[in-house]
Amino acid sequence: MRVSILGAGAIAYGLAAYLAKSGHTPKLWSPSGKRTEALAAGEPLKATGDIEANVAVEVATDCRDAVVGAEVVVIALPVNGHKMVIDAAALHLTDGSPVIISSHSSFAALYLSRRLAERNVKLPIVVWGTTLLSGRQLGPTEVLVSTVRQKLDVATLPFDAQDQGHELCTSLFGDRFVKRDGMLAIALSNLNPQNHLGIALLNLTRMEKGEQWSQGGNVTPTVGRLIEALDAERLAIARHFGIAVRTVQEHFSLSFHVPTGSVSQMNQEMHKRGRGGFGPTTTTSRYVLEDVPFGLLPTVMLGKISRHPAVLHDSGISILSAAYGRDLRADNDILPTLGLESLSDTELMKLSRDGF
Repeated sequence: MRVSILGAGAIAYGLAAYLAKSGHTPKLWSPSGKRTEALAAGEPLKATGDIEANVAVEVATDCRDAVVGAEVVVIALPVNGHKMVIDAAALHLTDGSPVIISSHSSFAALYLSRRLAERNVKLPIVVWGTTLLSGRQLGPTEVLVSTVRQKLDVATLPFDAQDQGHELCTSLFGDRFVKRDGMLAIALSNLNPQNHLGIALLNLTRMEKGEQWSQGGNVTPTVGRLIEALDAERLAIARHFGIAVRTVQEHFSLSFHVPTGSVSQMNQEMHKRGRGGFGPTTTTSRYVLEDVPFGLLPTVMLGKISRHPAVLHDSGISILSAAYGRDLRADNDILPTLGLESLSDTELMKLSRDGF
């Protein structure tokens, strides 16, 4: 299949390598054009780690070139770039052509749904609870893939296209997708923001000093207990909406293949196995600048709508905003356009299943 990937970071490169190795035809689009210059000049994309590949990939000249003619479009870049990319892609998307959002956050699928409704375009929007893989770029043509997840939550907007979205993802990326009960379940299944809050907040000086530090090794019992308390807030909101979501321990077990225990114990085991990774070495990390406004803020909103306040999530936003000297809430450019905070829980559930 011809699959266009809107993005050019480690996740986009890893997806392109996976698809090309599996016999599909990926095309990358870098909004700035800078990251893909060497690939556009004909150099192959090299992947190492959990994906070993040395493949040719196409590079789009602009968003129109990426979208027109693609059988599937995948949005795979940090969520603080989602609105910009959605605004560009929505002009060229056509009826029936599926879009995958990897990974979904901050109700970006609803924003895309509204933009498409303005043009009377109808298509399935497939949302993932997290990314298919994790890794980092080693250069302009090379990516190290550290993990390919065995299981991945998926839902489709509108809900009546759920089976279609699941079949599409399976045909592209294998039998690893678990159907969840709609987009709202996915919105409550992305655990990275809450986990990164605990990790970043309690290791902030390491980030500021630029130290190299083990992330898994530094999820000590105190950090682990904070992450577990944050998880309890998310689980309470999910129960209110009648949605089954995985616990943070289930997430770590499925994503990193370690025995279930406390969050700290599981991270220590990941560290022992060399899979705990390194923590951020700068305060400009996505753990704060992306996950706080686009990950924590939607959970706080859902807590207010469900009358199960996410006090720790909200406090974390305030503490990090004070530490950074600016209101990180204001960085979210998606939620203010949707007006979801004025909806009742019933109205939000309906919109999350039907779209605009």
